[in-house]
Amino acid sequence: MSRYVLEVMYDGTRFHGSQIQGNTPTVQLSINNALSTILRAPIQTFGASRTDEGVHALCNYYHFDVEGELNMDLRYKCNALLPDSLAVKTLYIANDPEFNSRFDAIRRQYRYRIYARKNPFLHNKALFFPFSLDRGILDKAAAIIKEYTQFESFSKRNAQSKTFDCTIYQSYWEQVGEEMHYVVEGNRFLRGMVRGLVATQIHAARGKSSLEDFRKTIEVRDCTKALFDVAGHGLYLERIVYKEGALMEI
Repeated sequence: MSRYVLEVMYDGTRFHGSQIQGNTPTVQLSINNALSTILRAPIQTFGASRTDEGVHALCNYYHFDVEGELNMDLRYKCNALLPDSLAVKTLYIANDPEFNSRFDAIRRQYRYRIYARKNPFLHNKALFFPFSLDRGILDKAAAIIKEYTQFESFSKRNAQSKTFDCTIYQSYWEQVGEEMHYVVEGNRFLRGMVRGLVATQIHAARGKSSLEDFRKTIEVRDCTKALFDVAGHGLYLERIVYKEGALMEI
């Protein structure tokens, strides 16, 4: 039995999230169906990161097992069957047959995009937010996030997480053309965590709460104190990192 890994990218507005939910159109269901058709056997994939409805991915990984070796252009065949909103970027074979795309990931990076001037080409690709934001407050709030490792306040209820500990390696805002982006990288993220961090930082940058309030929101470990009211279509899963040598491109 060989373990293969697909690296994919997708427009999240065309799916009801990434994780399989029966026959509801999801990223995982589309991949499973395409692989099962091509390989003429039921194939079950396992994803690296779950993304909610509307959330995009420039990079996500799905592993699956096949008896023997693949001797076909699987990437080409998958892309011929998958919807236009989903594409396979690269096919890998795992050097360890026990490789797990979720649990072996050591870093994940997300980006949240905001724009203030109406732009039809950014509709459903970034958050339209035509209100003033204090950039200084945003920068300070982003820096505060790196001081903590416990983020229960930014995990949606019923997340079924065994731990709320996350190590944040990067947390910052940057101007990209006419857009404002929040970039965060960590070893793991909780359900709804990035959107919660973004919404709660925006609340402070609008002058509706203080930086001390922001700290208290983190420390109280209560998800009812955080905000999650920013649209999923502004969020991108941008990068996932594995240990060097874990995967070999084929």
